[in-house]
Amino acid sequence: MNDFPRFDLKGKTALVTGAARGLGRAISLALAHAGADVALGLRDISTGGEVVREIENMGRRCLPLQMDVSRIEQLTPAIERAASKFGRLDILVNNAGIAPDNLAENVSEKDFDATLAINLKGTFFTSQAAGRIMIRQKYGRIINMSSQAGFVALPTESIYCMTKAAIAHLTKCLAVEWGKHNITVNGVAPTFIHTPGTDEYLAVPQNRADTVERIAALHRIGEPMDVAGAVVFLASDAASLITGHTILIDGGWTAR
Repeated sequence: MNDFPRFDLKGKTALVTGAARGLGRAISLALAHAGADVALGLRDISTGGEVVREIENMGRRCLPLQMDVSRIEQLTPAIERAASKFGRLDILVNNAGIAPDNLAENVSEKDFDATLAINLKGTFFTSQAAGRIMIRQKYGRIINMSSQAGFVALPTESIYCMTKAAIAHLTKCLAVEWGKHNITVNGVAPTFIHTPGTDEYLAVPQNRADTVERIAALHRIGEPMDVAGAVVFLASDAASLITGHTILIDGGWTAR
């Protein structure tokens, strides 16, 4: 028997949105470490230099792209450039997202619209542009960034929670539509992870203690590579029969 599961990504090409820092940076590096060439979707193309160097030092090709996912006109040109540069596009990771913090009664229309534009509209239209390429090549892996906030309520995060729940269901819809083209669509839903986006919240001792307590099974804050590992798995051939699912990476938070 020689058809053991393959977890490496040698010969594959990937695009990660929101790739400059935090989870996006970790996912980009992990995909490169597994063997993939990586395009970096960046809200500001001037911010990706360090990640580019780290990926190239692994012997992988890297392409920074101007790709503010809230600006629909940037999406198709950036994705087509990545596919042209690498010859194909095998993996898309929809990581870009924001989470304005506010009580529901105080949420502004500006924050509401911005959160939907980046988290939900950006995810859909980035997937659409990449999906068209993957349909032509009869192969693709799309991994969407949901959140445990799409499965449990987090106070002051009503709009963020709403978008992440929607992403989990969008994942199912795209999986059903595009499975016939040999495209899998899955999601990952992390708990609180040590990133620049959570540093301020977790720096408050009461917030940190409450978060660690709620992560019921493991009682620790996650690290970016805890999420990147699941992304690499879903992007690999070892996950070829998994589609339409969102994996909770929550340390047991939702098991209570």
